[in-house]
Amino acid sequence: MSESPQGSFTQTVKAVAWSFLGIRKASGQAEDIARIKPAHLIVAGVLGGVVFVMVLVLLVRWVVASGVAQ
Repeated sequence: MSESPQGSFTQTVKAVAWSFLGIRKASGQAEDIARIKPAHLIVAGVLGGVVFVMVLVLLVRWVVASGVAQ
């Protein structure tokens, strides 16, 4: 019985980034499911969510400070 090689944390981050965009082939998704460790997926998902929210907050602050919203 051969085991599939484990994915690295970098591969997990890439898979989470693709899922945030909603662009992923079914074959790539199946490969990710077979290789990605659940703990890596949770950490990458939480980090991705935090970065996404921080970017949105910084964007809103920049727009409000520049007076574009007037």
